[in-house]
Amino acid sequence: MTTSQTQAPATEPRPAAARPPLWDRRFTLYFTARAVSLLGDAMMPVAAALAVGALYGVSGVGLVLGVWTGTFVLLVLFGGVFADRFGARRMMVGADLVRVLTQGVLAVAFFAGTPPFWLLVSMAAVAGAAVAMFLPGVNGMVPLVAREPQRANATLKVADALAHLLGPALAGLLIAVTSAGTVYAIDAGTFLLSALCLALVRLAPGAADSPARTGSSLRRELRQGWREFRARTWMWAVILIWVVYGVLVFGPMVPLSSALIGERLGPNAYGLAVSFLGVGTVLGGLLALRVRPARPLAAGAVAMSLFTLMPVSVAVGSGLPVLLVGHVLGGGAMAFWSVMWATSVQTHTPPEVLNRVSAYELAGSVSGIAVGQILAGPATGLASPARLLTVSAGVCLAGCVALFAVPAIRTLRRAAVPDGE
Repeated sequence: MTTSQTQAPATEPRPAAARPPLWDRRFTLYFTARAVSLLGDAMMPVAAALAVGALYGVSGVGLVLGVWTGTFVLLVLFGGVFADRFGARRMMVGADLVRVLTQGVLAVAFFAGTPPFWLLVSMAAVAGAAVAMFLPGVNGMVPLVAREPQRANATLKVADALAHLLGPALAGLLIAVTSAGTVYAIDAGTFLLSALCLALVRLAPGAADSPARTGSSLRRELRQGWREFRARTWMWAVILIWVVYGVLVFGPMVPLSSALIGERLGPNAYGLAVSFLGVGTVLGGLLALRVRPARPLAAGAVAMSLFTLMPVSVAVGSGLPVLLVGHVLGGGAMAFWSVMWATSVQTHTPPEVLNRVSAYELAGSVSGIAVGQILAGPATGLASPARLLTVSAGVCLAGCVALFAVPAIRTLRRAAVPDGE
């Protein structure tokens, strides 16, 4: 494959008459699976920040989240190979069932009393490994269940947004009136329903989520995925920037923001702020449903500049209204970028290597987050959380300039898709 930003899409568009509607049985089942598990996932950061933080402090929250993310980063490349070898859907169902177990164990532990820290860390590691087997297939499944990738990605992003709107507030309410065990029990239930829906998905004739490939070694398949990833300058350039974002922006955000907002305005205010992040994500997803920029990553880079307002609103100690506006704008910016990015990856990568390429971009983009989460607690010994978040805001703005300055990112054109999106 070439590194040219004018690279052709992986598959030729089909006539509009041959395209099934978005909401057929396959996409409806896939959407349901993702929506329910996203709701459970959206409850977890608040549960960790409030329940784990109350027991083990900011460093405890950062370490639990960091172990989860670090395990994911270590294993996600293998998840991409296994998804291409055995089928994305099979790997996703298995990963969901593992997470039913991990979240169920934590629910029982919280219902029984105070979970030991080693249990929180070990379950985070197992859950992170399961996610490493799950997420590489998410990108690969979208073209198999929907003919219009941008529309499908935007619809899934709206579901993600609604989950972030409802999940944090629900988690805070449940912890206040019951216990963290209830949140973890509900999360286990969402993964069970997700596994069931994915198991019921039947792909269209001729579509296969497990290419017929035998005799290829694990090392060879990893090398092939790396070559495909490296051949796309726009892709690895974005991931390099995202590594820096992970360490200095995304990783420290939850531990530092939860501590600052909780200290000034109370834990309910933090749950409300994360819910308004979901409001923004809904708006960004709806915008991505309507807008089809000719240069999607350039448009996404411009949108991401608004994300800077989120760490700024926390760092300067703004009142609740300004804080919520900052989270709405930050959520909208991230949602719009995410749809542009996911659609670009799906439509500019051959389907037979898409899961492996997705694994490389996931490993790169998430690796920095693991480092940032682990270092968030120790960093507060060197500077105040407010000052650290000010640095995060500056890095975010500089990253947007870098995204737009790279020609391969700025000039990447939208791949041709069937009419009628």
